Amino acid sequence: MTAGGPLLSGKVALITGASSGIGAAAARHFADEGAAVVLVARRAHLVEEAAERIGKGGGRAVAVPGDVTRREDMDRAVATAVDRFGTLDCAFNNAGHAGAGTLLHELSDDEFDRTLDVNLRGVWNCLRAQLPAMMAAGGGAIVNTSSVAGVRATSASAPYVAAKHAVLGLTRAAAAEYGEHGIRVNALVVGSTDTEMMDSVLAAGPAVRARFGGKAIQQRLADPAEIARAAAWLCSDASSFTTGAALAVDGGRTAT
Repeated sequence: MTAGGPLLSGKVALITGASSGIGAAAARHFADEGAAVVLVARRAHLVEEAAERIGKGGGRAVAVPGDVTRREDMDRAVATAVDRFGTLDCAFNNAGHAGAGTLLHELSDDEFDRTLDVNLRGVWNCLRAQLPAMMAAGGGAIVNTSSVAGVRATSASAPYVAAKHAVLGLTRAAAAEYGEHGIRVNALVVGSTDTEMMDSVLAAGPAVRARFGGKAIQQRLADPAEIARAAAWLCSDASSFTTGAALAVDGGRTAT
Protein backbone atom coordinates (compact mmCIF):
# COMPACT_ATOMS: atom_id res chain seq x y z
CA MET A 1 0.00 0.00 0.00
CA THR A 2 1.33 3.44 -0.93
CA ALA A 3 1.40 6.43 1.38
CA GLY A 4 -1.57 7.89 -0.48
CA GLY A 5 -3.70 4.76 -0.09
CA PRO A 6 -4.12 1.48 -1.92
CA LEU A 7 -2.33 1.45 -5.28
CA LEU A 8 -5.23 -0.13 -7.16
CA SER A 9 -8.16 1.25 -5.22
CA GLY A 10 -11.41 0.98 -7.16
CA LYS A 11 -9.89 -0.91 -10.08
CA VAL A 12 -11.00 -4.22 -11.55
CA ALA A 13 -8.15 -6.55 -12.48
CA LEU A 14 -8.00 -9.86 -14.34
CA ILE A 15 -5.11 -12.20 -13.51
CA THR A 16 -4.29 -15.41 -15.38
CA GLY A 17 -2.24 -18.28 -13.99
CA ALA A 18 -3.74 -17.29 -10.64
CA SER A 19 -3.74 -20.71 -9.00
CA SER A 20 -0.07 -20.74 -7.95
CA GLY A 21 3.27 -18.97 -8.07
CA ILE A 22 3.41 -15.43 -9.41
CA GLY A 23 -0.28 -15.41 -10.35
CA ALA A 24 -1.40 -16.44 -6.86
CA ALA A 25 0.89 -13.85 -5.31
CA ALA A 26 -0.53 -11.23 -7.67
CA ALA A 27 -4.09 -12.20 -6.72
CA ARG A 28 -3.34 -11.53 -3.06
CA HIS A 29 -1.35 -8.36 -3.68
CA PHE A 30 -3.79 -6.78 -6.14
CA ALA A 31 -6.64 -7.44 -3.71
CA ASP A 32 -4.61 -6.00 -0.82
CA GLU A 33 -4.03 -2.90 -2.96
CA GLY A 34 -7.77 -2.39 -3.36
CA ALA A 35 -8.59 -4.09 -6.66
CA ALA A 36 -11.52 -6.38 -7.33
CA VAL A 37 -9.87 -9.40 -8.92
CA VAL A 38 -11.01 -11.93 -11.50
CA LEU A 39 -8.80 -14.99 -11.13
CA VAL A 40 -8.27 -17.35 -14.06
CA ALA A 41 -6.53 -20.73 -14.06
CA ARG A 42 -7.05 -24.26 -15.33
CA ARG A 43 -7.07 -25.87 -11.87
CA ALA A 44 -10.56 -24.95 -10.74
CA HIS A 45 -10.27 -25.99 -7.11
CA LEU A 46 -7.11 -23.96 -6.53
CA VAL A 47 -8.35 -20.77 -8.17
CA GLU A 48 -11.68 -21.06 -6.38
CA GLU A 49 -9.88 -21.48 -3.05
CA ALA A 50 -7.76 -18.41 -3.82
CA ALA A 51 -10.86 -16.32 -4.52
CA GLU A 52 -12.51 -17.60 -1.36
CA ARG A 53 -9.48 -16.64 0.77
CA ILE A 54 -9.51 -13.13 -0.63
CA GLY A 55 -13.22 -12.82 0.09
CA LYS A 56 -12.76 -14.00 3.67
CA GLY A 57 -10.04 -11.39 4.06
CA GLY A 58 -12.42 -8.61 3.09
CA GLY A 59 -11.47 -8.37 -0.58
CA ARG A 60 -13.51 -8.82 -3.73
CA ALA A 61 -12.68 -11.79 -5.93
CA VAL A 62 -14.29 -14.18 -8.36
CA ALA A 63 -12.78 -17.35 -9.82
CA VAL A 64 -13.14 -18.23 -13.50
CA PRO A 65 -11.70 -21.68 -14.23
CA GLY A 66 -10.32 -21.52 -17.74
CA ASP A 67 -7.46 -22.16 -20.14
CA VAL A 68 -5.70 -19.25 -21.86
CA THR A 69 -5.27 -21.38 -24.99
CA ARG A 70 -9.07 -21.31 -25.44
CA ARG A 71 -10.31 -17.99 -26.78
CA GLU A 72 -13.81 -18.62 -25.48
CA ASP A 73 -12.47 -19.03 -21.93
CA MET A 74 -10.80 -15.64 -22.07
CA ASP A 75 -13.93 -14.05 -23.51
CA ARG A 76 -15.86 -15.55 -20.60
CA ALA A 77 -13.35 -14.25 -18.06
CA VAL A 78 -13.60 -10.69 -19.38
CA ALA A 79 -17.38 -10.92 -19.54
CA THR A 80 -17.38 -12.06 -15.91
CA ALA A 81 -15.31 -9.02 -14.90
CA VAL A 82 -17.73 -6.65 -16.61
CA ASP A 83 -20.86 -8.43 -15.39
CA ARG A 84 -19.67 -8.82 -11.81
CA PHE A 85 -17.76 -5.59 -11.25
CA GLY A 86 -18.92 -3.29 -14.05
CA THR A 87 -15.71 -2.87 -16.03
CA LEU A 88 -12.16 -4.09 -16.66
CA ASP A 89 -9.40 -1.64 -15.77
CA CYS A 90 -6.28 -3.79 -15.85
CA ALA A 91 -4.98 -7.26 -16.57
CA PHE A 92 -1.93 -9.34 -15.69
CA ASN A 93 -1.47 -11.99 -18.38
CA ASN A 94 0.78 -14.31 -16.47
CA ALA A 95 -0.13 -17.93 -17.29
CA GLY A 96 2.85 -19.88 -18.61
CA HIS A 97 4.30 -23.24 -19.52
CA ALA A 98 8.00 -23.89 -18.95
CA GLY A 99 8.47 -26.52 -21.65
CA ALA A 100 10.78 -29.51 -21.67
CA GLY A 101 14.51 -29.01 -21.27
CA THR A 102 15.21 -30.91 -24.47
CA LEU A 103 17.53 -30.13 -27.38
CA LEU A 104 15.69 -28.39 -30.20
CA HIS A 105 16.05 -31.23 -32.70
CA GLU A 106 14.71 -33.75 -30.18
CA LEU A 107 11.55 -31.84 -29.27
CA SER A 108 8.21 -33.30 -30.29
CA ASP A 109 5.66 -31.37 -32.28
CA ASP A 110 3.29 -31.65 -29.33
CA GLU A 111 5.76 -30.03 -26.91
CA PHE A 112 6.54 -27.23 -29.36
CA ASP A 113 2.83 -26.57 -29.91
CA ARG A 114 2.01 -26.66 -26.19
CA THR A 115 4.80 -24.23 -25.29
CA LEU A 116 3.80 -21.72 -27.98
CA ASP A 117 0.09 -22.17 -27.31
CA VAL A 118 0.30 -21.26 -23.63
CA ASN A 119 3.06 -18.66 -23.67
CA LEU A 120 2.21 -16.83 -26.90
CA ARG A 121 -1.25 -17.74 -28.15
CA GLY A 122 -2.44 -17.50 -24.54
CA VAL A 123 -1.32 -13.87 -24.32
CA TRP A 124 -2.89 -13.17 -27.72
CA ASN A 125 -6.20 -14.69 -26.60
CA CYS A 126 -6.10 -12.57 -23.45
CA LEU A 127 -5.39 -9.39 -25.38
CA ARG A 128 -8.16 -10.06 -27.92
CA ALA A 129 -10.67 -10.36 -25.10
CA GLN A 130 -9.37 -7.55 -22.88
CA LEU A 131 -8.71 -4.77 -25.38
CA PRO A 132 -12.33 -4.25 -26.57
CA ALA A 133 -13.55 -4.08 -22.96
CA MET A 134 -10.90 -1.49 -22.11
CA MET A 135 -11.65 0.51 -25.24
CA ALA A 136 -15.32 0.61 -24.21
CA ALA A 137 -14.25 1.79 -20.75
CA GLY A 138 -12.02 4.55 -22.12
CA GLY A 139 -8.67 3.01 -21.24
CA GLY A 140 -6.78 0.53 -19.14
CA ALA A 141 -3.46 -1.13 -18.43
CA ILE A 142 -2.18 -4.58 -19.39
CA VAL A 143 0.93 -6.41 -18.20
CA ASN A 144 2.25 -9.49 -19.98
CA THR A 145 4.74 -11.88 -18.41
CA SER A 146 7.87 -12.39 -20.46
CA SER A 147 11.18 -13.62 -19.10
CA VAL A 148 14.93 -13.24 -19.18
CA ALA A 149 14.47 -15.87 -21.91
CA GLY A 150 12.62 -13.16 -23.81
CA VAL A 151 15.74 -11.05 -24.25
CA ARG A 152 18.52 -13.64 -24.43
CA ALA A 153 19.05 -17.34 -25.00
CA THR A 154 18.98 -19.24 -21.73
CA SER A 155 19.03 -22.86 -20.63
CA ALA A 156 15.26 -22.95 -21.21
CA SER A 157 13.90 -24.83 -24.21
CA ALA A 158 14.11 -23.17 -27.63
CA PRO A 159 10.30 -22.87 -28.02
CA TYR A 160 10.08 -21.18 -24.59
CA VAL A 161 12.81 -18.70 -25.57
CA ALA A 162 11.06 -18.04 -28.88
CA ALA A 163 7.66 -17.56 -27.22
CA LYS A 164 8.94 -15.17 -24.58
CA HIS A 165 10.75 -13.10 -27.23
CA ALA A 166 7.47 -12.98 -29.15
CA VAL A 167 5.56 -11.81 -26.07
CA LEU A 168 7.74 -8.69 -26.03
CA GLY A 169 6.99 -8.04 -29.71
CA LEU A 170 3.27 -8.54 -29.14
CA THR A 171 3.41 -6.20 -26.14
CA ARG A 172 5.08 -3.43 -28.11
CA ALA A 173 2.73 -3.83 -31.07
CA ALA A 174 -0.34 -3.68 -28.82
CA ALA A 175 1.05 -0.63 -27.00
CA ALA A 176 1.51 1.15 -30.33
CA GLU A 177 -1.90 0.17 -31.71
CA TYR A 178 -3.98 0.97 -28.64
CA GLY A 179 -2.22 3.96 -27.10
CA GLU A 180 -4.69 6.31 -28.76
CA HIS A 181 -7.45 4.49 -26.88
CA GLY A 182 -5.85 5.21 -23.52
CA ILE A 183 -4.58 1.65 -23.06
CA ARG A 184 -1.06 1.01 -21.82
CA VAL A 185 0.58 -2.36 -22.50
CA ASN A 186 3.82 -3.39 -20.82
CA ALA A 187 5.76 -6.56 -20.10
CA LEU A 188 7.79 -7.94 -17.23
CA VAL A 189 11.16 -9.53 -17.97
CA VAL A 190 11.10 -11.99 -15.10
CA GLY A 191 14.15 -13.71 -13.68
CA SER A 192 14.26 -17.11 -11.97
CA THR A 193 11.48 -17.17 -9.38
CA ASP A 194 10.78 -19.62 -6.58
CA THR A 195 7.49 -21.00 -7.93
CA GLU A 196 5.80 -24.32 -8.51
CA MET A 197 6.93 -24.17 -12.13
CA MET A 198 10.53 -24.20 -10.90
CA ASP A 199 10.02 -26.99 -8.36
CA SER A 200 10.98 -29.83 -10.68
CA VAL A 201 14.21 -28.03 -11.56
CA LEU A 202 15.09 -27.01 -8.01
CA ALA A 203 14.34 -30.50 -6.70
CA ALA A 204 17.75 -31.55 -7.96
CA GLY A 205 19.24 -29.99 -4.84
CA PRO A 206 20.83 -26.90 -3.27
CA ALA A 207 23.53 -26.72 -5.93
CA VAL A 208 20.91 -26.22 -8.64
CA ARG A 209 19.15 -23.52 -6.63
CA ALA A 210 22.49 -21.79 -6.12
CA ARG A 211 23.25 -22.01 -9.85
CA PHE A 212 19.97 -20.37 -10.86
CA GLY A 213 20.14 -17.74 -8.13
CA GLY A 214 23.80 -17.09 -8.81
CA LYS A 215 23.09 -15.83 -12.31
CA ALA A 216 21.52 -12.68 -10.86
CA ILE A 217 23.47 -9.78 -9.39
CA GLN A 218 21.47 -10.25 -6.20
CA GLN A 219 22.55 -13.91 -6.03
CA ARG A 220 19.11 -15.34 -5.30
CA LEU A 221 15.78 -16.35 -6.76
CA ALA A 222 12.87 -13.91 -6.71
CA ASP A 223 9.98 -14.35 -4.35
CA PRO A 224 6.70 -14.40 -6.34
CA ALA A 225 5.48 -11.42 -4.32
CA GLU A 226 8.31 -9.30 -5.75
CA ILE A 227 7.08 -9.94 -9.28
CA ALA A 228 3.50 -9.29 -8.21
CA ARG A 229 4.42 -5.87 -6.85
CA ALA A 230 6.02 -4.88 -10.16
CA ALA A 231 2.92 -5.99 -12.06
CA ALA A 232 0.67 -4.01 -9.72
CA TRP A 233 2.74 -0.86 -10.28
CA LEU A 234 2.48 -1.21 -14.06
CA CYS A 235 -1.28 -1.71 -13.73
CA SER A 236 -1.65 1.37 -11.54
CA ASP A 237 -1.94 5.07 -12.35
CA ALA A 238 1.51 5.50 -10.77
CA SER A 239 3.00 4.24 -14.08
CA SER A 240 0.81 6.45 -16.25
CA PHE A 241 3.66 7.46 -18.63
CA THR A 242 4.96 3.91 -19.11
CA THR A 243 3.86 1.87 -22.11
CA GLY A 244 5.55 -0.50 -24.54
CA ALA A 245 8.17 -1.16 -21.90
CA ALA A 246 9.94 -4.37 -20.92
CA LEU A 247 10.59 -3.93 -17.22
CA ALA A 248 13.34 -6.21 -15.92
CA VAL A 249 12.45 -7.78 -12.58
CA ASP A 250 15.35 -10.19 -12.59
CA GLY A 251 17.70 -9.32 -9.74
CA GLY A 252 20.07 -7.76 -12.29
CA ARG A 253 20.41 -10.84 -14.51
CA THR A 254 20.12 -8.88 -17.76
CA ALA A 255 22.32 -6.02 -16.55
CA THR A 256 25.55 -8.01 -16.99
